[in-house]
Amino acid sequence: MHPLFIIFGFILIVACIGLGAGLVFHKRDIEYKERKNALDRANGSGGSIEQAETIAKLEDRVRVLERLATDRGHLLADEIEQLRELPSSEASKENA
Repeated sequence: MHPLFIIFGFILIVACIGLGAGLVFHKRDIEYKERKNALDRANGSGGSIEQAETIAKLEDRVRVLERLATDRGHLLADEIEQLRELPSSEASKENA
């Protein structure tokens, strides 16, 4: 038998064993995480309270940012309208 076949066979066997072990470990890890999540949900862990607080803080920040964006947009629109109402000679003086 050619030595390359022996080496290839050995590599193939090691790869199959490694992939099989990896698959078993992965399945066990997924099952563990699923059981842990189910237990956390059943016990009502503190993670949900922390998440609710974080969401409330983020919602407050978004409200503030929306108010800033819309208020500034309204002020900018007013300024543009004031500039349109100025006669052209006053507008050129103001821009200089």
